[in-house]
Amino acid sequence: MDRTGQTAADSPEMAGRRETVLAHLVAAGYPRREPPILQPAAIFLDLAGEDIRGRLYLTSDAAGAEYCLRPEYTIPACRTYLASADAGRPASLSYLGPVFRFRQGAPSEFHQAGLESFGRTDREAADAEVMTLALEAAEQALARPLSVRIGDAGLFTRLLEALELPPVWLRRIRRGHALGQPIAKILDREDNASTADHSGVLAALAGADRNGARALVRDLLSIAGISSVGGRSANEIAERYLEQASAQAGGGVTAQKRATLENFLKISGDPDKASRALRKLAKDAKLDLSAALDGFESRLNFMAARGFDMSRLTFSAAFARNLDYYTGFVFEAFEDADAGRPIVGGGRYDRLMTTLGAGAEIPAVGAAIWCDRLLDKGGK
Repeated sequence: MDRTGQTAADSPEMAGRRETVLAHLVAAGYPRREPPILQPAAIFLDLAGEDIRGRLYLTSDAAGAEYCLRPEYTIPACRTYLASADAGRPASLSYLGPVFRFRQGAPSEFHQAGLESFGRTDREAADAEVMTLALEAAEQALARPLSVRIGDAGLFTRLLEALELPPVWLRRIRRGHALGQPIAKILDREDNASTADHSGVLAALAGADRNGARALVRDLLSIAGISSVGGRSANEIAERYLEQASAQAGGGVTAQKRATLENFLKISGDPDKASRALRKLAKDAKLDLSAALDGFESRLNFMAARGFDMSRLTFSAAFARNLDYYTGFVFEAFEDADAGRPIVGGGRYDRLMTTLGAGAEIPAVGAAIWCDRLLDKGGK
């Protein structure tokens, strides 16, 4: 804060950098659309779990409906798109404004800019466009280049499917991977067994899909007049029961499949070399990952065709962003390769639209720029 009481985040210099970011995105064909600041809280709680409740700024209306101040832009932007005449068709937008989320040791109101692309079926080209545009916008504001780390949640999901793991292990591994947990921790986790007999519920859930399990647990809790147990939502309780049901049924991961997972997650570095290593792993394990790897390589080609310096790009099979809705390409950009917090981040989230009420899956990819980090050396 300077002598006038003005912080770096709201200084004329920072405001100018924010406008530089937005102007670049608008000029690239992403018109500005600002979703409402007040959003239904249930959407964020359902997608992120009750753990996020302590970071939201909540309120309610006279009827008791719970709302929150906008904690991020992707979900509100999707809702804006789905409510528009463009819903289901290719469309794009950009945004710049405040978001509100509790952050220990940092302001809870901060600015975010970004862009979202909806409905494009040329997924790899759209991925490349969104990433490069977001980087160009941030780098114009910073006047220096960023280092980029990429991953591919879709490729990882395809590997899990090819390994033919039980559904509960698919969920457990995908969730642990999104949280950045090593595969050993995910696979070796011991559930704290309860002395209570839940065999009836476990039998009912055995083989159930995720939505069906959630509905059953919600109904059971509703009948009992319970909204949560030990701070866990109905969705989180359903996930726990599904895992226990699978364990009771004897589902697991063989030593060979475990080794394949471990070797996959070790692959990192130059994306082209990583692609060759991934193809070799798939061939050795007799797994068909060809379509996913073709898409991976096609995306790299589109990035190069846009003039992006590929030497700034590092791939990590273990990299994931801690949000459940990412389904494909993910990336984060830092001022230094070893920086702690990203300045830009984003990825593909094709299934989010159906969660928000769309009748069918709609391709979608986006990126966010943390404007308060545009002045922070190293994004720290």
